[in-house]
Amino acid sequence: MKTKLCLLFGGKSAEHEVSLLTAKAVIQALDLQKYEIDPVFISPEGEWRKGASLTSPVEDVAALQFGSEQNVSAAEGLQSTSLQTAEDHSGGYDIIFPLLHGPNGEDGTVQGLMEVLNLPYVGNGVLASSAGMDKVIMKNLFKEAGLPQVSYVSFIRSTWDKDREAAYKKVEQEIGYPCFIKPANLGSSVGISKCVNRDELQTGFAEAFLYDRKIIVEQGVKAREIEIGVLGNDYPEMSVPGEIRAKKDFYDYKAKYVDGDSVMIIPAELPDGMAETLQQMAKTAFQAVDCSGLVRADFFVTEENEIFINEINTMPGFTPYSMFPLLWENSGVPYSELIEKLVALGIERHNEKQKIKYTV
Repeated sequence: MKTKLCLLFGGKSAEHEVSLLTAKAVIQALDLQKYEIDPVFISPEGEWRKGASLTSPVEDVAALQFGSEQNVSAAEGLQSTSLQTAEDHSGGYDIIFPLLHGPNGEDGTVQGLMEVLNLPYVGNGVLASSAGMDKVIMKNLFKEAGLPQVSYVSFIRSTWDKDREAAYKKVEQEIGYPCFIKPANLGSSVGISKCVNRDELQTGFAEAFLYDRKIIVEQGVKAREIEIGVLGNDYPEMSVPGEIRAKKDFYDYKAKYVDGDSVMIIPAELPDGMAETLQQMAKTAFQAVDCSGLVRADFFVTEENEIFINEINTMPGFTPYSMFPLLWENSGVPYSELIEKLVALGIERHNEKQKIKYTV
């Protein structure tokens, strides 16, 4: 019997296009002999549209032509339309695969909906998704876990609007230049600026606040960018390390998803013992945020071989330029097998939750 899978993609987020690229890659990799796949598209305006079950791979998810006549409620989108049979009394999907990046999808909102509906799904739960999306909360949890980080400060838009000069002075006094400004709740390097003076700082603040009400400013360090893939639930496994070498000042959105203007080195060339250290730190970060399913943990390694954790990504991309699947491919887990492992982990976690007693 085929596994009934709902593929959820798109989303009301600045990372909508990234989600489409991820969905295309996953659809092309799924074995239609093993899976019955229903695509559910969330428009940039937040409308949910449900398409017919896929019978063949697609070259472009836009070719699925989701129209307004296919609008459904969020709950309807996550419920299977397959008829129950005498042999199958359960109905519904075996698993939901949310391929959503950024707010309104990767941040715990959709995960909360699936929890309320008691539906099994791939990836991190509500807490890990929301904490992993908010860079300030995430870094606070890392600090509690004893993980080394670069210095950082955060601001909300109303505080900045009230006294911009004070905000700039705080950065200059506590962080200095160069520094990086990022929206607190966004990924894929959207809205990030590198600043080396006051003019760039002012521009960077304005740019980041276009995408979020809260921003984070981090100390700039001259370092290599090393990433580790984490896969599992209670007993996660770590991939080999990989290195990103961007041809620009930093690994921005265009380098990631448009022109591939970067070089990935897998496995990364590291001093003896450092790979194991990074893997242990990635595991610590995974458990500190109570993650499940998958995470990509990103680190800085300086010329003096000092290690800082940068962030975790609770739904890393699966595009042809994405590091996460490449890390696992080089660790002996090919792309199609990786997807099957994620599906199995989602079902495992859901079954574990069914053991919880909710009545006294």
